[in-house]
Amino acid sequence: MHRAGFVNIVGNPNVGKSTLSNKLVGERLSIITSKAQTTRHRIMGIVNGDDYQIVFSDTPGVLKPKFRLQQSMLEYSQEALVDADVLLYVTDVVESPTKNQDFLDRVARENIPILLVINKIDLLKGNDDLIRIIDQWKQLLPQAEVFPTSALENFNVDNIMARIIELLPESPPYFGKDALTDRSSRFFVTEIVREKILLTYDKEVPYATQVIVEKFDESDKAIHIMAVIYVERDSQKGIIIGHQGKMLKRVGTLARKDIETFFDKKVFLELYVKVEKDWRNQENKLRAFGYID
Repeated sequence: MHRAGFVNIVGNPNVGKSTLSNKLVGERLSIITSKAQTTRHRIMGIVNGDDYQIVFSDTPGVLKPKFRLQQSMLEYSQEALVDADVLLYVTDVVESPTKNQDFLDRVARENIPILLVINKIDLLKGNDDLIRIIDQWKQLLPQAEVFPTSALENFNVDNIMARIIELLPESPPYFGKDALTDRSSRFFVTEIVREKILLTYDKEVPYATQVIVEKFDESDKAIHIMAVIYVERDSQKGIIIGHQGKMLKRVGTLARKDIETFFDKKVFLELYVKVEKDWRNQENKLRAFGYID
């Protein structure tokens, strides 16, 4: 008997969905920062065993859209409720349980197995607080199985994985047994560069950026990459580049090191900055950037 299924990870921003996803997949597929809205796409990570295949989906945090881009991000999370065999709803010990009540109500109506992951329990001082939080969530999602977790410290992640395998339906694999993700090499380059932008710049600037790989030439020993960082205003372009190009060079150096680790090859990375005014609200640009089919 072979089991296979889609396990979708949903929840509000900054609760540790991407950290948990990477731990479950065993690879660093999703970028991680302390800033909200780090994940913009639905990113699949595939785990294969002899008699099972799990297709994990990390999704953007649920939010109230202010831009057409954020509407697309919300749609990824909503779609994840429709095509899941098992749903992982991730919260943490800090956020209010009723945050984004509309989305939570949709989760509560689902008839699929729901694993409620209460993340960051390493921040709690004692069991009393944890018991109180679990009781609050049991009232909101009574059908869910609760897993107190610290994804950062890998606490209880193995138990989540074991339970997922038990819940998978009988099915042949959906992807080849050697598959790790449905995303291309170029996609992971853009995500690594965008992560470094999020870590390097403050305020609105990193959220107004989009990275596109225009050249990806790979040989046996090295990869030559040319990528463009799009921003919405000329002032943002100046901030990204920095005085005498120092800020852009810093982003390039940080990104190149991680890209070399990811591909285990020497990388030559060129970064350029262009202005595409109000791209987050332009449907044609969002389609070109891969946010709309």
